[in-house]
Amino acid sequence: MLWRARPSAVLAALVHADWKWIALAIALVVVDRALMAYRWIVLLGPIDPATRPPLGDVIRIFFVSTFAGTFLPTSIGADVVRAFSLSQLRVAPGQAVASVLMDRLLGVVSILVMGVVGLMLAQTQDLASIRAIEVPLFVTALVSAAAGAVVFSEAAAALAESIALRMPIAAVRRIATDLTRATRAYGRHHAALGNVLLGSLAVQALRIVQAYCLGRGLAIALPLLAYFAFIPLILLVMLLPVSINGIGPSQVAFVWFFGRAGVPDAQSFALSLLFVALGIVGNLPGGLLYAFGSGQPTDPRKTQ
Repeated sequence: MLWRARPSAVLAALVHADWKWIALAIALVVVDRALMAYRWIVLLGPIDPATRPPLGDVIRIFFVSTFAGTFLPTSIGADVVRAFSLSQLRVAPGQAVASVLMDRLLGVVSILVMGVVGLMLAQTQDLASIRAIEVPLFVTALVSAAAGAVVFSEAAAALAESIALRMPIAAVRRIATDLTRATRAYGRHHAALGNVLLGSLAVQALRIVQAYCLGRGLAIALPLLAYFAFIPLILLVMLLPVSINGIGPSQVAFVWFFGRAGVPDAQSFALSLLFVALGIVGNLPGGLLYAFGSGQPTDPRKTQ
């Protein structure tokens, strides 16, 4: 994709970027990272207060896991680090994984909502092939509906638990069963889930505006509506655990979608690089915590 976009043209687009717009995008990253941390803190509410970790440890785990995700397969790697680290603070593995899965599920649902908005905008603005937008949204909707059924439907939860009980390895069977029950427990916390969903929608809106700021910095002459049509779908592509930190698929997605709107490959590729780099900048606080923090989790029993 870089060869197709011509490396010299990509470099020229980056060199001549307006860094005031890029600085604004960086400032917005601070806000979206704070919202992401807040979402997970809310989702830890159902955990028994006797075993719930101190807030400082939770925040450290969140930011360190985002930093670790920079070097792991997309968001999946960061989620694994976060769930494992939380389980080391005497939180049941099922509850630890459930909190991360619910955070991811609501994040995907928020992208889906934004994608539906983008689909309507694409129809009115004739920005891209509608089928190219409908197919990934439909698949995402099916997966989200299945996960949501486990949370809110007794029958679906019972089916999921029966499948978990048939798993061959005892340890995996135990964790899968605990995970199903812990996930089902969120069905009683409607206010918390609504709160997290609103926070997730705000995060996705911020990411779209961040991409718009980067695009303005690269002199891409597209309206904000185009970014609302494309960025949610690009984010879905970046969630696929097929590369490190989304590098590769994100470049293909940016060039493909923005190319439908007439943006030259060099500018689209440069935008994809800046978007990935922006995420790395947002992960740097976790690197500082990892480098200079004590690394020793607090025993919840000593804070009671």
